[in-house]
Order: sequence, then structure tokens, then C-alpha cells
Amino acid sequence: MNMTSSIKSVNPATNKVEKIYQEMSAEEVDTILSKADNAYLTWKKSSFTERAVILHNIAKTMRDKKELLGKICTTEMGKLLSESISEVELCANIFDYYANEGSRLLADKEIDVKHGKAFLTYEPIGVLLTVQPWNFPFYQITRTAAANLMAGNTIVLKHASNIPQCAEIMEKIFIEAGLPDGVYNNLFIPGSKVSALVSDERVKAVSLTGSKPAGSNFASEASKVIKKSTLELGGSDAFIVLADADIDSAVATATAGRLWNAGQVCVSPKRIIVLENVAKEFIAKAKAIYEKIIVGDPMDPATQLAPLSSEGAVNDVINQVEVAVKEGATLVFGGKRLDREGAFMQPTILTDIKPNMKAYHEEIFGPVLCIYAVKNIDEAIQLANATEFGLGGTVFGKNEAEAIKVARQIVTGMVYINHTTGIAPELPFGGTKLSGYGREQSLAGIREFVNEKLIRVTTPDAPY
Repeated sequence: MNMTSSIKSVNPATNKVEKIYQEMSAEEVDTILSKADNAYLTWKKSSFTERAVILHNIAKTMRDKKELLGKICTTEMGKLLSESISEVELCANIFDYYANEGSRLLADKEIDVKHGKAFLTYEPIGVLLTVQPWNFPFYQITRTAAANLMAGNTIVLKHASNIPQCAEIMEKIFIEAGLPDGVYNNLFIPGSKVSALVSDERVKAVSLTGSKPAGSNFASEASKVIKKSTLELGGSDAFIVLADADIDSAVATATAGRLWNAGQVCVSPKRIIVLENVAKEFIAKAKAIYEKIIVGDPMDPATQLAPLSSEGAVNDVINQVEVAVKEGATLVFGGKRLDREGAFMQPTILTDIKPNMKAYHEEIFGPVLCIYAVKNIDEAIQLANATEFGLGGTVFGKNEAEAIKVARQIVTGMVYINHTTGIAPELPFGGTKLSGYGREQSLAGIREFVNEKLIRVTTPDAPY
């Protein structure tokens, strides 16, 4: 067997190598694609009821093993154990949702016509190649797998190279739950070898969650061979605090949201936008909270901020903070690595960020709260939209009608009122602008990769 290199699972809290995997050879990858292609021929003929039983089994198995799965996730990418377990529970809910609702969401839809009858039917299309990141190891798999397995597609996943244990155990759970061989498959290969697979005739569609450059390359390859694609490429979510907002509640929500998963969340509230008359109060209260945050072992229930996912990740964020300060931003708190082993850094607050600074335009993927002061809400909306990204956002205030009015003016795929952008099986997830296109979860998610076919029943003498 031709093994070209290895894939390492490294604990970011200790920098210890936990496990080493061999990269798959070209022959092994080819075999997996054939397995997925052949499995599709049978899987597409299975009933919704048969698929639902398996999805419910997956959900139950994940709940039964949530402590084990949580520890693997925390060990491999560093997030708080409580967050890892919550992620597992969310995944189980998503599998149950599609098991319960899939047949309804994909039921034939009648069309009102003047002559005869017509309806839309939703058919699977084949092998889906999906590339997913490390920040939510199980959720990233689930939000693609649950909908598409219920729809009758088969899946080939290239997960992030720093979380092979998470990818491996999920495939084992699928098999244990009764999923036929070849319906779901892992690829242990580097990202550099994925693009070549897009043009493979056995692959019928592609999806990617990742960086803007990766998404651009991926979509370009898909367009060359005219294949459907979806992209989720990050965000720079604004958190607008309205004049009538409860400041204490807004501060608590924003600061906690920014520390979720050590700030490594596409829909984290990265840009807090407050009115000038409350900016000083908001900043002081945010600083007071961050000064007391306990940074440490993600397995310890007392810990509030976990390490970042890797040495590379923490170095990148620290560098972004240092560049921002050098360019004129004010470092209110934090900005330093912790003097201990592991990819740890302080929770950080930056203010006075201007349009000529890199931090104004970049996504900072770590526990860095950027606070902006504006004169009025019109200026807040303008600032919220002054980004190439368009994923999520938050409007915080007591007047619901006013909050919704502001939300309608924010150019993103999602806006939450009085809550940071969240996740639920029944709610569509996705963005616009350079945050990508397509949706996952809900009705929208399960219809992304199906053939919406019109069937028309009529007569030769009918006008159409």
C-alpha cells in the first residue's frame, strides 16, 4: 500500500500527539468513491421509513455515547467538554428531526394547473463530496449527513486533518446504527488532493465549509464540470445594541457569545456596535467580565475559556491583535498568550478600529471582542454591512418592531433578535455575499441536493 504521509491528531491543550493516521493512497480513494457510487444504487431505493429508522438509531447511539464523543472532541480540537457534549446532543436532535420530518419535507408537491395535473417530486442525485472544518467536528458532519442520507444520497467526507478521531468514530457510529456499507465514507487525505475529486464522474455534487480561498477554488472546479455546490465561508457578524437595550444583558450576551468555542465560530458576534453615549459603560463592563474569565484545561468544569484548536491558530490570532494595535487600535484587555503549555490565549477586547486597519476587514477566528462606537442606528447599520461577509448577526433591544426593522436592513443570511446567531434543526443556516451560498438544515437543507422533477399528467389535445 502506497502511504505518502501521516495525519496527526494533536491535543491543543497539551500539544501532545494523540494518534497518527496514514494518508490514504490514490487507490484507496478510488475504491471509496466506487463504494459510494455502488451503494447509491441500493440506498436510493430504500424507503423514507427505512432511512428514518437508521437516523433515529444514529441519534440514540450518539446520545448513549455523548460522554465518550465529548471527550474525543475536546481532546482533539480543544473546546470545553460541556460544549462538546452539547454539540453531540445537537447532532442527535438534527438526526431525529430529519428522521421525523424528512418524508414530509420531500413529499410530492401538487401544482395547480388548468388541465390534467402536475406535481413536483424530489429525487436523490447520487454521491455528495463534502469538505468540512474542525471547529464543530460532529456538527459539521451531521448538518450535511442527516439531510442527505434521508434524501437518499450517499456521502464521501474529507474532514479537517486535525480531527481524524472525530471523523473515524462518526463513521463507526453510522455503521453501528445500521447504515449500509458505502453509504457514508471518510477520506483521510490532505486538502490539496480534494479539488481533483470534484471532476470525478462518480461525484454528483459538492459542499464545503471553510475559508474564502478554499471555497473559491472548490466552486471554480465544480463550475467547470457543471456540478451543484454549496459554500459556507465564514463571517464577521455584527451585534448591534439599540438605544433601548438592557446594557447588562447585552454585555453578558455578547461577551459569552464571543467566547463560545474559544471564538472559533463563524457566527460568533465578532463586531459589537454600540451608541457613543453607552460605549464607555459597555466597554468597562465587558472588560470586568473578561478579567475574571478562567482560562485552562477544557476537561475541567470550572474552565470558561478553552485553548484554540492548534498552535497555528493561536499564533494567527495573536498576530492579528498585534497588527491591529500597531495600526492604531486600542487594546483594552488581553491580547497575550498564556505562559503555559498548549494553544491558550487571554480573552481580548479591541476598540478604536478604523477602516484603514486590517482588523476592520478580516475575520478574527478567536476570543477577540471588537467594539465599535457609532452616533446613531443608521451608522450602525452601515457599519454592520461594511464587510465582504454576510453570514449572521444580532440586533439587541426591547422594542421588537424596531429590532426587526433594523434586522431587515442587515445584509446577511441570518439575523437574531436578542440572541447571538444560533443553530436549530428546523432553522436554515447559511449566508450571502462572500460568506457563501446555499442552506443547511430545515426544509432548505434537505432540498439542496435533490432533483426537483416536474411530472405532468395531461392529454395530447391539451394546450400544455
